Amino acid sequence: MYKVLTTILLVFIGVSSATRSFNTPSNNLQRLTSDHRDKNVGVDLCPTCIDEAVSAINVILNVILDEGILGTCGDLCGIVANKTSKFVGEVCDIACDAVGLDEFIRLIITVDLDPIWYCEMAKMCEINDSGDAKFTNFGVYPNTGPQGTTFVIDCSYKTINGTGTSMLTLNIVDSHNETSGNDFLVEAKKPGTYPEKIALKTVSAWNCDPVKGVCDDFPVGTYNVTALLCNGECGSHHPHSGTYDVGQAQFTVTKKK
Repeated sequence: MYKVLTTILLVFIGVSSATRSFNTPSNNLQRLTSDHRDKNVGVDLCPTCIDEAVSAINVILNVILDEGILGTCGDLCGIVANKTSKFVGEVCDIACDAVGLDEFIRLIITVDLDPIWYCEMAKMCEINDSGDAKFTNFGVYPNTGPQGTTFVIDCSYKTINGTGTSMLTLNIVDSHNETSGNDFLVEAKKPGTYPEKIALKTVSAWNCDPVKGVCDDFPVGTYNVTALLCNGECGSHHPHSGTYDVGQAQFTVTKKK
């Protein structure tokens, strides 16, 4: 009885903290370069796993709350599959078997799981703890432009030892110290140089869709851009995580004529 009550209490703690996820994409930011692994590596399930991970972890939490103590990973993940899909259930089963049921439940309940680590546990995303990456020519082009300009943030990078499953995080801070940005999945790479460019459109205010209504102009001023290229999720404290490189630059938006 004590074990059941403890589990339920921990589930409520886990639900209240919720799992981290990639930021909701900004309407103003658009990735100009596609991110695909080499064609000879087989079926690529990493992006699909990460897309499903946040909702899957929340379903697993709810199953633990509803069902109480379960005997095996198959019991838990079978219920998850019935509530979601066969694929989500299989990912759950692989991740659970990798660490054992008790540890899996502990991680789900008490640890702030991130999608990349979850999918690495499920062996859907590649791990490379000896990887590295450095920005090759980080900057924003043009450096200055009127409202309506499409600025290009060059986040191209070079890796000597290859990379693990990674994240590119962009933070853009305006003159009022307000931050906007986005996260981008960067799949595991072999050694080499890779283009990575993000377009910032300044036609309308942040996250305003002109199709749905009238938008204000993009605010004028000087903006500070910080980019983090990370092994795993940026800011994660889980295994297989860390910062490869940080890039910083400025650009200025002037009033349109």
